[in-house]
Amino acid sequence: MLSEISKQTLDNGLQVVLKEIHSSPLISHWIWYRVGSRDEQTGMTGISHWVEHMQFKGTPKFPSQVLDKAISRVGGVWNAFTHLDWTTYFETLPAGEIDLALSLEADRMSGSLFEVDETTTERTVIISERQGNENHPIFRLTEEVQAASFRVHPYHHMVIGDMADLQTIQRDDLYDHYRRFYIPSNAVVTLAGDFDLEEMIVKVQNFYGGINNRELSPRPVRLEPDQTGEKRIIVEGPGETTFLQVVYHIPPANHPDFLPLMVLDSLLAGPSNLNMFGTGISNKTSLLYLALVDKELAVSVNGGMQVTQDPFLYTINAIVHPQSQVEEVIQAVDEVIFKIQENKPTSDSLDRAMKQARALFAYGSESITNQAFWLGISEMVASYEWFVNFLEMLSSVTPGDVQRVAQTYLRSRNRVVGTYLPVGDR
Repeated sequence: MLSEISKQTLDNGLQVVLKEIHSSPLISHWIWYRVGSRDEQTGMTGISHWVEHMQFKGTPKFPSQVLDKAISRVGGVWNAFTHLDWTTYFETLPAGEIDLALSLEADRMSGSLFEVDETTTERTVIISERQGNENHPIFRLTEEVQAASFRVHPYHHMVIGDMADLQTIQRDDLYDHYRRFYIPSNAVVTLAGDFDLEEMIVKVQNFYGGINNRELSPRPVRLEPDQTGEKRIIVEGPGETTFLQVVYHIPPANHPDFLPLMVLDSLLAGPSNLNMFGTGISNKTSLLYLALVDKELAVSVNGGMQVTQDPFLYTINAIVHPQSQVEEVIQAVDEVIFKIQENKPTSDSLDRAMKQARALFAYGSESITNQAFWLGISEMVASYEWFVNFLEMLSSVTPGDVQRVAQTYLRSRNRVVGTYLPVGDR
């Protein structure tokens, strides 16, 4: 697989990762910027997400009213996402139309307008998005649990930002953030699809090579100190359902323990889907499902990990059964984890968990769009070899590895337990 991938760096610092795939006449083009909520300070939370929105408001070459029509006219799709560590934009198009994507993104790297009226309009849109999220108990619970988990590190706040900052950020703040981080040396272009490698690198050079680079000012990130005791959070709000969220501090994606933790997650709650475009796999054979849902302590349970640059969280979510209590669910979770800590998983259970994790990774990697996605997100947290070697690294995980990471990370002193309690209309 390595021979199919080419990685180069242009003179202006832009990294380019290309993969030929001739299964269909399509090309997926992504541009990734190393900027996300991790790079935001108090008073500016949510600014990376807001800048992403402004990238759809036009340049002199591509006014806002023609952007969407230009992509849809040729049968393409496009979108953008802001995450903890990165912001990305993509277009998947018929192979013969790839110049449109290259031209569009090269233009947006340095030519976005950030007009005052558009900034004002988008403030209303993002505040409405934030208010809509607040109507969902799991968002409100997650926000409080994440804030309690990170007292020092900027993972403290949600990607969408705090309402206080969304109300006060100004146009020049947005433009300065854009000018600081949207530069060639802070970006990675990934392309996968029906093209010739040598011809495509020439195209990329032609469109992106002339963009001037600027020096990126230092951006120190404050490391989160080790947690010294369990924290408990209670959020009250409308509704009739009680939610439980238990999170444990875990290492980043490029840490050797990340893959054993993925296998542990597959055993406990079913495999995590690391690809935002992927499908899910039933978790009815997972240990937590058997202990919680089958025994009617919870209506549902799931777990999850994220691919991050810095240490983040392993999350277990449960909807508490109306006839059970939160403490009963917590106790059942602890009992399942304790059994793994005391006894290595059996060969059969580990094989099943590994197969599920491998299958989910395969399902989330099969399309051309997904291939380009994986090349990019791997570069954001490690390098594309992380994606290439993923299945091999996963297969090397042993029962002892799974037991060790359970003992190391799934400790009560290393977790935050959050409960959403419905309180009716009061």
